[in-house]
Amino acid sequence: MLLTNILDGYRLILASQSPRRSELLRGLDLKFEVIVRPDIIEDFPSSMKPEEVPQFLALQKSENYLDLLDEKTIIITADTIVILNNKILGKPVDNEDAISIISQLSGNMHEVVTGVCIRSKNKVKEFCAVSKVWFKNLSHEEIDYYIKNYKPMDKAGAYGIQEWIGYVGIERIEGSFYNVMGLPVQAVYNELKDFV
Repeated sequence: MLLTNILDGYRLILASQSPRRSELLRGLDLKFEVIVRPDIIEDFPSSMKPEEVPQFLALQKSENYLDLLDEKTIIITADTIVILNNKILGKPVDNEDAISIISQLSGNMHEVVTGVCIRSKNKVKEFCAVSKVWFKNLSHEEIDYYIKNYKPMDKAGAYGIQEWIGYVGIERIEGSFYNVMGLPVQAVYNELKDFV
């Protein structure tokens, strides 16, 4: 049975301000609404392994929406990080930081990990997806051009795979392309089918 039919009668909420996550979830032909609560704290234990952080944060985010849950409401939360050499590369704070981050990714393989939490009143499902991404060696001019023209300040790892830098810089990907954009939609589709 199609997921659209399975979810008939359910209220589906995407608790994310990411326009890319909304775009990806819309691609599944699902009806959903976006609700974002301000000032959600995104802290994690310093001893936590980097690859465990996104799933932990996705679960933590979902706990800010418990008051919206009833028998027919499902909330999806997610968190995406970029890991290079076992270190998390977050969102850049300014242009200089963005240049530094992309320069580190240049010529290297990094991992993009998205943690997802699907929650209803009586059930919680957490999972994560990992994609490996290989960048070619990028020139200073290419990095400067991308940051000036695309301003990737809201993106983990300071880049969007669906933008110019992805077209010219990414040599190959192992895993879900859409996960690198911010939501592993094929996994979300399958998990939602099993969830209801």
